[in-house]
Amino acid sequence: MTPIPLDFEEPLLDLEKCLDDLISRTPEDIDRISLMQEKLELMRTDLYKNLTPWQRVQIARHPSRPYALDYLERCFSDFVELHGDRCFGDDKAMPAGLARLGKYHCVVIMQQKGRNVKENVLRNFGSPHPEGYRKALRLMKLAEKFSLPIITFIDTPGAYPGIGAEERHIAESIAVNLREMMMLKTPIVSLIIGEGGSGGALGIGVSDKSLMLENAYYSVISPEGCAAILWKHRKHAPEAAAALKLTAQDLARLGLIDGIIPEPLGGAHYDVATAATEVSKAILNALKELKQKSLSNLLKERYAKFRKMGIFSE
Repeated sequence: MTPIPLDFEEPLLDLEKCLDDLISRTPEDIDRISLMQEKLELMRTDLYKNLTPWQRVQIARHPSRPYALDYLERCFSDFVELHGDRCFGDDKAMPAGLARLGKYHCVVIMQQKGRNVKENVLRNFGSPHPEGYRKALRLMKLAEKFSLPIITFIDTPGAYPGIGAEERHIAESIAVNLREMMMLKTPIVSLIIGEGGSGGALGIGVSDKSLMLENAYYSVISPEGCAAILWKHRKHAPEAAAALKLTAQDLARLGLIDGIIPEPLGGAHYDVATAATEVSKAILNALKELKQKSLSNLLKERYAKFRKMGIFSE
């Protein structure tokens, strides 16, 4: 099934329709068909190799884009989900548990969106509550106890900002995770697979290896939120996306992430199997590298990695 095209993909769709029409009307005209096919491929390659930051944000939010549980199904085996924070309840926006990836037994922590209204209500549109972060930390401590690597999948527009979340201390739960993840005595790999929104993403994002899919984004605020503050209107979201430097390419250049995972042309939703293979390969390579380091060096390098971020002036 062909994914729903985004606005900037409409010219491709028009040319594909022309090509289909030509093939149906004059299948014997091989030369014209070949010429149009070549033009289509060149146009497709040029479009996706020169995406703007706002276009990448749109791809990151595509409703057909694979979510964390899609990667879990394709990359991992023997998954056993664990529930609850032992304090308030279980957060369906943050599924987590034990799994195996290749030869590695690990703890997998995910942020999960829904594909329809019912799923989105269940998953709270991918915005975790405080109990989600506390559940994540409980499982991280379990991973540390049994020397299991931790894999986190980040895909959230942000932590849930509702009254209930504030009453249960959402900011505190994220802050505690930031502190504790910095000191966990086990390897941590985080992957931004779609939206990496603000503290909601950071709450499970402190890691030894921070990897991003090619068309994901990672930002302190959404482009729309930034535009509303700076320009007083959401229509300036494309300008805000460019200014925020939120793409994987920008963040790699700034040294804020450790690697970019390539996606199939057009985005991961065009070929989920290939995208999952690349994700699996990237995690395995990261774990292989991290497992060769002593725990003392691992912790020193993790701390130094985050301390050197940003520019300080007096």
